[in-house]
Amino acid sequence: MSEQLKLANQVCFPIYSLAKEIVSRYRPFLEELDLTYPQYLVLLVLWEQDHLTVSQIGEHLNLDSGTLTPLLKRLEQKNIISRRRSSEDERIVNITLTEEGLKLKEKAASVPQKLSSSMKVSKEELIELKRIIENLLLNIK
Repeated sequence: MSEQLKLANQVCFPIYSLAKEIVSRYRPFLEELDLTYPQYLVLLVLWEQDHLTVSQIGEHLNLDSGTLTPLLKRLEQKNIISRRRSSEDERIVNITLTEEGLKLKEKAASVPQKLSSSMKVSKEELIELKRIIENLLLNIK
């Protein structure tokens, strides 16, 4: 068997495994907030900058509207966000946080620290890993 086709020699597999592990470590902290990981990502974007369109959120998260729409509908059903069609262009859907969504930000403030504490990795190692990943992403897009 060719060395390049061995699973142990693939760059993608440890990245995939790490992403799965990190998302699963988020799960108990997000369950306390009644959120899924993708919903949490949407809220991180909105907590940083409220009043965005679906496409603007999609740009931040590298997600298309077909993936985002069901997520946003569930967040609206939970009264965390509000979805309103633009009066100028009905194709544009504006997303804003509700009062409940703003309150949730305070409850979620401890999630990054809880996640960090659950991993046996130094803060410096995580910062370096993030830097490397961001550099890779920049160069492959």
